[in-house]
Formats: sequence, structure tokens, C-alpha cells
Amino acid sequence: MANADPLQRDLAEYCLRLGDDRLVLGHRLSQWCGHAPVLEEELALGNVALDLLDQASLLLERGGVLQGAGRSADDLAFFRDVTEFRNLLLVEQPNGDFAMTIARQYLFDVFDLHLAAALQSSSDSALAALSARVGKEAAYHVRHSGEWVLRLGDGTDESHGRMQRALDELWTFTAELFEADDSVRRLVEARMTVDPQALSQPWQDQVLATLAEAGLKAPDSAQAMQSGGRRGRHGEALGRMLTEMQSVARAFPSASW
Repeated sequence: MANADPLQRDLAEYCLRLGDDRLVLGHRLSQWCGHAPVLEEELALGNVALDLLDQASLLLERGGVLQGAGRSADDLAFFRDVTEFRNLLLVEQPNGDFAMTIARQYLFDVFDLHLAAALQSSSDSALAALSARVGKEAAYHVRHSGEWVLRLGDGTDESHGRMQRALDELWTFTAELFEADDSVRRLVEARMTVDPQALSQPWQDQVLATLAEAGLKAPDSAQAMQSGGRRGRHGEALGRMLTEMQSVARAFPSASW
């Protein structure tokens, strides 16, 4: 039976959004298995992917419980269609080259770090406890992706050019990080979450400082911004990724692992 409490339904939706961000991005990183530029980096990307997938499992499980419809984390991960996913458009973008993957990761990691810090004060004790753990992992993720931004930006002409192109291409998806709809605003009023707009300036300050240190130019903030992921409006790339990710579970829906 579906949860009749409107605020709990809002919280369920919020957990699904955060869980989907991590599920999709974790799967994207896992696609580098066997393809990373060096063995050490393959292990590092794999570890970050595992962190994100573990966080996704906990968040989706909580979201399923709050929904009250009897859906587990696996049900939500493997048996929803693309329009039911609520992840940011940023995290679903294809891996591209290594610079594209690093740029996508860094832009998300900095946001995730500031969000986790803010959510540790959530009036929802479960979300606050999970955010304390996420914050520790996000600190490592930011350090890892940030170091690569510096190495590529301040490296050869080739690596610099690739990193700049990646940032210019992905910047159009960053405004969605700070959007809030009525559901989020109700959670903010209940002190369960933070107004994402409050994270915009700290995120921008940290990202732009890193870009300056790497000798990279800040992308044009006046360019048209894209959003819709929170409303289930996704690009074709996510549909292709989900087809692959969900194929075994859908082929053998009653299998146990």
C-alpha cells in the first residue's frame, strides 16, 4: 500500500533522485573496467564506482520503503523504465574520453561533497547518518578527480585541450544541480534537506579555483542550460545504458544471486 503521508512521499522521491544519481554514475564508471589509461587508475575508478553503487543501494532501499509499494532497491534499479529514473542529466552523459569522464566526475563530486555536509544536519536521522558516511567518501572522490583535472589541464597541449572541451560540453548540465521543485521546497521547510541554491556559490568557488590552478578557462555561464532529468526526461544515452544494465535481471526476473 502506497504511503499516504505527503511529506514521506516527498522524501521517498528525494531518496530516489539521490540514489539514481549514484546508480547511473557508478555504472558509467564501471564501464571503464579494462579500458582505463593505467592499472592504478582502473582500480581507483572501480573503487569510486563501488562507493557510488553502495550508496545507491542504501538510498533506493530507503526510497522503496518510504513509497510503501513493496519495491526493493533491486526492483527500482532493474525494473523501472527510463522515464521513471530521476537522475541528473550530468551523470548519464557517455564516458567519452578520459578527460570527459574526469570532468563529469569532478563537477558532480564537488556538488556531492557540499550536499553531504549540509544533509548531516537533516531532521531525518537516517538521511543525516547516511550523509555523514557519504561525506567521507565524497572527500576522497573530490581529491581524486580534482587531481586529475589539474594533471590534465596543466599537462600537454593535447590533455589541456581535451579537458577544456570536456568542461565546455558538460557545463550546460550543471544548472540542474541547483534546481528545486515543490517537492524539494517542502522538504526544505521540514528541515529534511537543504535548498540546493545555497550550494551553488560554494560549488562554483571550489570548481573555478581548481580550473584556474589547472590553467583552464571557466566555461561560458551564459550558455543555454539543460535540465529535465529530475522529471524523467532523459537523453538516448541513458536508455541504451539501462538496456545493458538491466538485461540480465529482466531476462531472469525470478533468479536469486
